Amino acid sequence: MLAELGYTALAVDMYGKGKTADHPKDAGAFAGEVRKNMNMASARFEAAKNLLSMHKTTDGNRIAAIGYCFGGGIVLEMARRGMDLDAVVSFHGGLGTQSPAQSGMVKAKVLVCNGEADPFVKAEEVTAFKKEMKNAEVDFEFKSYPGAKHAFTNPAADENGKKFNIPLAYNEAADKQSWSDMQTFLKQAFDR
Repeated sequence: MLAELGYTALAVDMYGKGKTADHPKDAGAFAGEVRKNMNMASARFEAAKNLLSMHKTTDGNRIAAIGYCFGGGIVLEMARRGMDLDAVVSFHGGLGTQSPAQSGMVKAKVLVCNGEADPFVKAEEVTAFKKEMKNAEVDFEFKSYPGAKHAFTNPAADENGKKFNIPLAYNEAADKQSWSDMQTFLKQAFDR
C-alpha cells in the first residue's frame, strides 16, 4: 500500500534473527527483550534506516517511520532518541517510555493514531504522552478514533481476539481514517 502511494518501504526485523510470534505471549516476550536493550534496538533501527536511505528509489534526506502496535511504540522511541527522521507514525502503539523526550531532541514530526477504546492504552498514558510531547516542544498530532480498540487496522483482529481471548477488534472506519490521516501527515512532513 505504501508503494502504491509512491513510497519505498522497508520492514524492519526489530525482534532480530527473523523471529516471528504465533501467540501474543511470544510476541510480548520478544518485545520485552527488545525494550530491555534499547541501545541494540536503536542500532538495528539505524542500520535499517541507513540501508533504506541508500536504496536507488529513496531520497535519503526524506525518511519516515511507521509502526503498528509494538512497532508503533518503537518508532516513538526512535523519535525520542533523536533519530534523524522527518516523520513517525504510530498506529495503536504503546505510548509509555522509560526515556521521555527532551526539548530539542526530537527531530521528527509525530503522528499518533490511537483507538479511543483501546484497553491497552489508558487515559492517563494519553495525558502523560501529550504532556511529554508539549514539554519537549515536539511537533505532534494525536488522533483518537471513537470506538476503536487495539489492533483497529488489522482485519484479522476480531478472529485473533477470540482465539487468544484478548480485547482486539478491527474497526473499518478507524482503519480508513487513520490511513488517510497518515497520508496527509506524510505529505505535510515531507513538504516542510
